[in-house]
Amino acid sequence: MTTLLGFDYGSQKIGIAVGQTITQNANPLTTLRNHTGKPDWSTITQLINEWLPAALVVGHPFEMDDQEASNAPAAKKFARQLAGRYGLPVHLMDERLTTREAWYDLGKEAIQDFTKVDSYAAKLILQTWLTSQP
Repeated sequence: MTTLLGFDYGSQKIGIAVGQTITQNANPLTTLRNHTGKPDWSTITQLINEWLPAALVVGHPFEMDDQEASNAPAAKKFARQLAGRYGLPVHLMDERLTTREAWYDLGKEAIQDFTKVDSYAAKLILQTWLTSQP
């Protein structure tokens, strides 16, 4: 069994999910707030040490017309930072419509606690990556 962490990067918050290769399922883990525009590296390090992932998956923002979204450069920079800090393989996964699907799937739960949306979107990103692997 191989464990992976998935990330839904945003300038204000980062949703994180955990998944594994046997069942190809992922689960929401947490949502972290960025501090002065920078990821909460301390908590990310704690999660890496706790879950010992073999790889990381970061959402790659695209628009519906297949063009990169305006926040794609920041997400790709975050992916490069993860690879540099932790020496793990980092995969980019199209995250198109994951936040919208998260709001839909969570329904009232999302309205009561909107921070769940980001970790749920990370779950969708990671699960999509897991099921796309041979």
